[in-house]
Amino acid sequence: MNAFLYIRGLKSASHTVFGVSQGQKFYYDPQFSTRMPYSSGQQVKRSMLEVFLAELGLSPAPVTFLSNLDKTGKLGEGEPWSACDPRHPDQLVGGWMRAQKGGDNRTLKRRSPLSISAMRPLHPLLAGMSSENITFDRSDRPTLHKVIVRDADGKEMSEEQIQALLKGSDRSVLRKWIPENTRASGLFVYDVAVDLRTLFSVSTNETEPEVTPATREALQTAGWLPGLNTFGPCLVCPPEQREKLIPALAKALLDWRILTNQSRTFDLMKTLAVAVSDNANSIGAAIRAKLVPESEGSERPKARPVLERIDGVDLFITPSAAEYVFTEEERSDALASAEQEIIRRLREFDYEAQSA
Repeated sequence: MNAFLYIRGLKSASHTVFGVSQGQKFYYDPQFSTRMPYSSGQQVKRSMLEVFLAELGLSPAPVTFLSNLDKTGKLGEGEPWSACDPRHPDQLVGGWMRAQKGGDNRTLKRRSPLSISAMRPLHPLLAGMSSENITFDRSDRPTLHKVIVRDADGKEMSEEQIQALLKGSDRSVLRKWIPENTRASGLFVYDVAVDLRTLFSVSTNETEPEVTPATREALQTAGWLPGLNTFGPCLVCPPEQREKLIPALAKALLDWRILTNQSRTFDLMKTLAVAVSDNANSIGAAIRAKLVPESEGSERPKARPVLERIDGVDLFITPSAAEYVFTEEERSDALASAEQEIIRRLREFDYEAQSA
């Protein structure tokens, strides 16, 4: 049995932003001397889990947030406690960790069976960043909006003082500049490795526990089956439960969107192609970029996206890909077919009869 399933997806993004807390995130590519915008693997994972739960019609597992008061009465940071219960589908797929202070309780840790890369440019020359200054402008209705100006001591100035301050100046107090708004555009790729050995199984090892004894008993009562995988004794999710989770997971792996970016920069982030395989080396060749030799008068080489059918890789090309790649193999049902292929592979694995 093939123990891993690999998925590579190719998306397009146009004038959008993946994260807004500190602007668009990027890293630097030294070979092509360019900034590379990206969405972190954690953000991609969270986006997938949101679709996963939405398909199941469920809420995420509850989290307990602890805060501590120090000796001066100041509120400090404490650790968040995960439910550590695989009966919550997002926990089963997303993993967990609970490390409690004091040493009286064992640390519970489950590594997620999904290894998810950052969504990054397919090639340094096929994506980029742009920056613009924008305004929050309400100067068209000056009598409707209130203006408050405070002096150096924080005291509110009178209307007469404001008028005197603005006299001889072209400064507007009804317009706020928002500088350096960075946007990302281009072709982006992401990779997912699914560890089928642990996807629907929870270790019962007591040396490095994943669940508490009470949770283990609750799982057995709920019909989880005793099993054995390469990591040792485990409990396996019941087949009827897996049948509900597998289609939702296949949907989430393909149909996720970054919904945490700002409304003014929303982009569909169309999926152009999906590659599915059990071979990590081959899947990277199915969706890749290729350098084009420098033409006369060109300052640097160019790159073009390549979608190629490779032995051992199922490649699905959507109609949107034809906007960027010369292809005659696009299909309107490409994503539906990719989803069915992922479902088939997830169902084929024998979760109960894994060899140790």
